[in-house]
Amino acid sequence: MDRTSVKIVVAGGFGTGKTTLVASVSEIPPLTTEEILTEASLGVDDTTGVESKTTTTVALDFGRITISPDVVLYLFGTPGQDRFWFMWDELAQGAVGAIVLVDTRRLDSSFPAVDYFERRGIPFVTAVNRFFGECDYTEDEIRGALELDPKVPLVWCDARDKESSKLALITLVRQAMARLKVKA
Repeated sequence: MDRTSVKIVVAGGFGTGKTTLVASVSEIPPLTTEEILTEASLGVDDTTGVESKTTTTVALDFGRITISPDVVLYLFGTPGQDRFWFMWDELAQGAVGAIVLVDTRRLDSSFPAVDYFERRGIPFVTAVNRFFGECDYTEDEIRGALELDPKVPLVWCDARDKESSKLALITLVRQAMARLKVKA
């Protein structure tokens, strides 16, 4: 049986939940490159709003999920800090799309990720990670703040929850497939 491999990027700013999302849906133990935040990162990594964060991704996260007998998604989580942005081009190469995780406590940390995928024409969905339950903003307010194209799906998720994270992936796969049909 031939299997189709599909590459998905999970991106976003520092502390938005990328490692958590990959781990929540992966059917294998995820590969992570988490390292402890040290004093050397003081003044480099902005921990405003995520002061309790003690680790950070320094290369990538990797997970896998089989969505049907003939389709396997490979998930690549990006590092969130600016100093690791040089890796994004490698991680995004060959990807059919991306999930851009957003933390509304630190919305500005998501602007670069949205811009990155827009500029490269890579399909993406915006997933608002509800870390602590409800969100204080409406979909329209978030769309306006991020200046999202109306065609970019916005979903609500909890990166800790497998089913919630799977719904974000399903939304992305559907969007990417629809774009492929339009190009064909």
